[in-house]
Amino acid sequence: MTEGRLAGRRVLTGISGGIAAYKAIEVVRLLTEAGASVRVMMTPEATRFVTPLTLEALSYNPVAADWLAPQGVGESHIALAEWAEVIAIVPATANTIAKLALGIADEIVSGTVLASRAPLLVAPAMNDLMFTHVKTQDHLNALRSRHAVVVEPGVGRLASGKSAVGRLAAPERILAAIEAVLQDRRNLEGLRVVVSAGGTREAVDPVRYVGNFSSGKMGRALAETAAARGADVTLVTTVPTNPEAIAEIAVTSAAEMLVALKTACAGADVLVMAAAVADYAPDQVAGAKLRRTDQPMDLHLRPNVDILKALGPRRGLFRVGFAAETEDLRAQAEAKLAEKHLDLMVANQIGVDGQGLASDFNAVTIVAPTGVVADVPRLPKWEVAGQIWDAIDAARNRGG
Repeated sequence: MTEGRLAGRRVLTGISGGIAAYKAIEVVRLLTEAGASVRVMMTPEATRFVTPLTLEALSYNPVAADWLAPQGVGESHIALAEWAEVIAIVPATANTIAKLALGIADEIVSGTVLASRAPLLVAPAMNDLMFTHVKTQDHLNALRSRHAVVVEPGVGRLASGKSAVGRLAAPERILAAIEAVLQDRRNLEGLRVVVSAGGTREAVDPVRYVGNFSSGKMGRALAETAAARGADVTLVTTVPTNPEAIAEIAVTSAAEMLVALKTACAGADVLVMAAAVADYAPDQVAGAKLRRTDQPMDLHLRPNVDILKALGPRRGLFRVGFAAETEDLRAQAEAKLAEKHLDLMVANQIGVDGQGLASDFNAVTIVAPTGVVADVPRLPKWEVAGQIWDAIDAARNRGG
């Protein structure tokens, strides 16, 4: 869901000449769908992969592909450089990356970047041997040292036919990174973040379990938002989706989640415990499927492990808990915050139609030891995630 996220923002997209140029079409579509004003510039080589007419139709603006062509507005690259709020190079080939790093300006994309003082985002795409070459990495590091944002490529099938690093990042991930740049929210770079998501499933027998209605959507939104803001993210989840650029650990039960989190949290800076851990688990797990009968079945439950209590506080680890409540939202959140010695507690009201468990929307109250720091109204979960990370960043900068 992207509508309106970038309303009125000016995004200049540069396309360089690689096979992944066709994927820039989807990036431009998502940008315009999000409300951004989009202009496109292309290297001469890029026009051999994708026609300017296609990008004009999607961006609703003329495409700049020849900086020597008369435009009637003076130097086109200067006009574009002054117009852009952010420049996103999608895809960025090894050749284009080298030119940007070295300050070479021999066509409209490299010339516009050199003339602009807008934030720069590059999304590399190339053969794995080219991407991992020391020169390409040197050029990327040079761009990073000048505060350029690099949206790391994914691992997948390349034009050569093999599966390796170098595949252009997913369009949705590029969009999220552009949004973070425009909102000045690349504030998690260098942080190691762990997020848990989904409802745990506590086995009754090999085919049945005790669980809850959690979909894991809130946790995934938190993980994806953290990654877009530059964090190194590990997602421990009962609902695996193999997200790009996020280290995912799939678990089932609370016990499995605790083991995974103990490992993932070693050296982590932030833990966001968004998972809905089942409060009770069957006292005995049948080794074979329990057969249906006409008689009632007694299921004996025992209290499940409290993961946050079991993990305990650790110096240097900022811990955030979640509480899904049906009543006394603030009081319950404050009690759990104190009981578990957390830095923040995020509480959401359940039982409200159209928000919370399994919904794409949520409304939360964020509580710190000093009191309520934010009341977030009903919003899409990606937007709620952004406000939660804003609260985390503010609390950490105040010293927790």
